Amino acid sequence: MRRLVVAAAALLLIGGCTPAGKPPPPVSSPTSPPTFAKGAEGIGDPYFPAYGNGGYDVAGYDLKLRYEPAGGRLSGSATITATATQDLSGFNLDLAGLEVSRVTIDGAAAKHAADGAELVVTPARGIARTARFTAVVDYAGTPGGVGDGGWLRTQDGGFALGQPESASAWFPVNDHPADKATFRLAMTVPDGVEAISVGVPGERSSAAGWTTWTWSEAAPLASYLSFVAIGQYRVEATTHNGRPMVIAIPESMPAGSDAARSLARTGEIADFLATRFGPYPFEAYGGVVLDDDRVGYALETQARPVYGKTFFSGGENSGVVAHELAHQWFGDSVALERWEDIWLNEGFATYAEWLWSEHEGRASAQALFDRRYAGFNWAEPPGRPGPKGIFGTAVYERGGMTVHALRRTIGDPAFFGLLKSWPAEHKDGNATTADFIAAAEKAAGGKDLEKFFQDWLYGTAQPSRP
Repeated sequence: MRRLVVAAAALLLIGGCTPAGKPPPPVSSPTSPPTFAKGAEGIGDPYFPAYGNGGYDVAGYDLKLRYEPAGGRLSGSATITATATQDLSGFNLDLAGLEVSRVTIDGAAAKHAADGAELVVTPARGIARTARFTAVVDYAGTPGGVGDGGWLRTQDGGFALGQPESASAWFPVNDHPADKATFRLAMTVPDGVEAISVGVPGERSSAAGWTTWTWSEAAPLASYLSFVAIGQYRVEATTHNGRPMVIAIPESMPAGSDAARSLARTGEIADFLATRFGPYPFEAYGGVVLDDDRVGYALETQARPVYGKTFFSGGENSGVVAHELAHQWFGDSVALERWEDIWLNEGFATYAEWLWSEHEGRASAQALFDRRYAGFNWAEPPGRPGPKGIFGTAVYERGGMTVHALRRTIGDPAFFGLLKSWPAEHKDGNATTADFIAAAEKAAGGKDLEKFFQDWLYGTAQPSRP
């Protein structure tokens, strides 16, 4: 169609015209009706082919849920706003172990069926490509685990947490970082029980022995960066830089515990990192500690990281706080597109620990690099860790060394400029290793860094010391 119009315009420009009184004939092109098809069962990640789904892009999740700690039952509804990326006859949502009673699309009842950990939705009529639609899913059940994460029940409540997947254990979701979306949660629990989640705290209301806690995250988040923690917590709600700061410590831990002292430094550490990475990317701060031996990790849940108590068993630990807060820039605001690129998350968070150590007057980033460089096993490349290696030492430690080696290779002015331009240019989005290499070469004034990244990210021998 565009070619025909351009050609007609060209004829007029060179003096051609139609005879007076006879308008040009209308240009028509045959159109075929859309072919509706079901969205793909998987978003296309080679490491985890079943993760996420195709055919649509989620804009936001709005959850209204109720949890009964005594029986471990979760019930409520999820409202999902999305846009079709193809002509859709149906699509999947990830949902594990919970029973769906009703699904509507734009108010009309839709067919639904469970297929393992997938909810298969068939609307009454096809959804045209680019059309925005709203799905409402009513569901209930006793949530459980998915992979290495999911919902874990406790004596006084429960929590949902985990990486690379966890969200599908407690709400219907496109469970992959490539489809980021806003998040709202209204969680109703018995009076006297706390319910903590991501983002900005909202109004709290009570009725008939139940309290509803509300939370909202306006910046798009990867689904595994959502969480909820329900139980007995001491909640300290303050502000930092004019934004809400919520820190929750289990009542089972002493008020002045090492964990509490470590998280009390959240604002101070975030401010230091902002001098290196640019403005803090979210509208809230905070952290939550879990007093549960099943959680031997910390996770960069958006705007409010969650920490297993094990990190504080040897005393105050501001390093882990620096690591998880660094993820707010590297991993949360700028999320990975495919799990193969997880070094972009963990390498920079590890390096942030080194920068914080140096800032605190402890070991310098160079000294920490030297210790690891001297005795590292170089056989595993961080840029290609494989599905079983995404949380391996190569991703974290060699990833951190790669960041420092890049600093030594391109120099401090270019390097620290890159640390600010990268999260600014990709804020609220997704990026790949190829994107980062291009950004690094640009920051270095056009320097060819192909061999550098090949050696440090993909080689299986010790790279040359920069």
